[in-house]
Amino acid sequence: MIKVERLFDVAYYAHQKYNLPVIFATKYNGKWVKTSNQEYLDKANAISKALIHLGVQPNDKIAVITTANRTEWNILDIAILQVGAQNVPIYPTVSAEEFEYIFNHSEVNLCFVSDEVLYNKIKAIEEKIPLVKDLYSFDKLENCKNLQDLIDLGNSLNNEAEVEDRKNNVKTDDLATIIYTSGTTGKPKGVMLSHKNIISNFMACQNRVPFIYGKDTALSFLPCCHVYERMLLYLYQYGGLSIYFAESIEKIGENIVEVKPHVMCVVPRLLEKVYDKIIEKGAALTGFKRNIFFWSVELAEEFEAYGKNGFWYEFKLKIARKLVLSKWKQALGGNLNTVVCGSAALQPRLGRAFTAAEMVCMEGYGLTETSPVIAVNDLRNGNLKYGTVGKPIDDVQVKIAEDGEILTKSDSVMLGYYKDPEKTAEVIKNGYFHTEDIGEIDTEGFLKITDRKKEMFKTSGGKYIAPQALENAMKASRFIEQIMVVGDGEKMPGALIQPDFNFVREWAKRKKLNIGTTNKDLVENKEVISRIQAVINEINKGFGNWEQIKVFHLTPEIWSTEAGHLTPTMKFKRKHIKEKYINEYNKMYQH
Repeated sequence: MIKVERLFDVAYYAHQKYNLPVIFATKYNGKWVKTSNQEYLDKANAISKALIHLGVQPNDKIAVITTANRTEWNILDIAILQVGAQNVPIYPTVSAEEFEYIFNHSEVNLCFVSDEVLYNKIKAIEEKIPLVKDLYSFDKLENCKNLQDLIDLGNSLNNEAEVEDRKNNVKTDDLATIIYTSGTTGKPKGVMLSHKNIISNFMACQNRVPFIYGKDTALSFLPCCHVYERMLLYLYQYGGLSIYFAESIEKIGENIVEVKPHVMCVVPRLLEKVYDKIIEKGAALTGFKRNIFFWSVELAEEFEAYGKNGFWYEFKLKIARKLVLSKWKQALGGNLNTVVCGSAALQPRLGRAFTAAEMVCMEGYGLTETSPVIAVNDLRNGNLKYGTVGKPIDDVQVKIAEDGEILTKSDSVMLGYYKDPEKTAEVIKNGYFHTEDIGEIDTEGFLKITDRKKEMFKTSGGKYIAPQALENAMKASRFIEQIMVVGDGEKMPGALIQPDFNFVREWAKRKKLNIGTTNKDLVENKEVISRIQAVINEINKGFGNWEQIKVFHLTPEIWSTEAGHLTPTMKFKRKHIKEKYINEYNKMYQH
């Protein structure tokens, strides 16, 4: 059996062990197009032959940008890596300035895009990225070279021996990829990950992700340019899973029903939206059915693993599953057993509710710099605890510094930041990577994240505020969609809040309140402000007096990546959000 030491070895290993008729499936024009292990390798090898013919050298940097996850990205990834070049994946939503910076900083000399929108974005900055020799598209476009042309060229060549020679010269410690962090502050940093970094991570994750090797199906939704989804794509291949790519966030519900996946990877925001839809449907019921629905929801939100709630709870849960909770799973295809959740903090009640509905929600933790997983929950062997991110995975060391910062050491820790030895030296000291996250390890060995070191701030009274803890607690309310705690150097903490506009309108309808027709009307309505104040007052009770949110402002815009509120991984661009609402901020604090 092939030994997996370089990332492209995964494709050969999967072919040898499973030889699946469907390793990847992408929907084009309403129809699923499936790719076998054999076709995957044939196309990757053809592209590798063409790349060598076109003069691609070891250590050349090749940018790959796709609007949605699709088969071509994965074929191209293997093709690039096995000729000794590096894949530089880029988020499709970054600004023109960020595209320009990443291309020039990493010295990209070849670029692949998925579609016309991205083609036009790159063409618009063509003169500012002089090192890029050529641009190819996955879709057939009028004025752009096509990926299929490259496959056809490769199939006409007889340079297989050269491809083999290149493959043999790639070592496990060699640089495989440069992933640019989404830049919540300042310029994005290029995280250098070796083949060994990512392989060691997915190998260590094997024991935590419960799926049936060679049989299960995965739905891939999070961007494959993000190391979290990318690592799982390698793991799925290694485990012989068939991988279906969701078309978009809008169509994910439809795709889940079609594909009936056993496993998928999500961010908390997606789970929140799914859960809100479930609650909406329940709220529309009447009488006995409505009562049973909300009784089941309350029960699910109190779920504890391993029968910790006792016999009577387990008996009631059986009834709730039969009458209500099983329908949640059916609505999500019927086979979804495992939901891996990361990138941001998950509200424990959501993890409990989905697991109660027999879709085990496994919250994990990691960073791009750690390839990425450091810790993850798993229902098996007593390794699940809500409110934590699980126990560290095999071969990953974690310790807590004196100031509470989480430090980690493993083969998964990056080689460093590209062209930035100073920043690298700041975060890797004595072999330990400094995560800039604050956390604690409990007596059972579970890791809990309490905040981001860089996001903590002091009030003018000298008290430290950990915004993430407040934000997570407040987001448990259905009235609040997004909330960012502010107040660095001020007398007290405040908050900028985007209400859940749909829910607030439903609430107003039930209460027969006239809150206007626009979002602006809604956020200025006295009854709405008063209701959200009541939510804040209630949640404030769980925090020290100095931590409590005393002032807030409701914003009429939907916070999004496109509008610049969020990074592509749904984290706050805190500096940008504060600047955007600086007038409102000043009014809150009466500046």
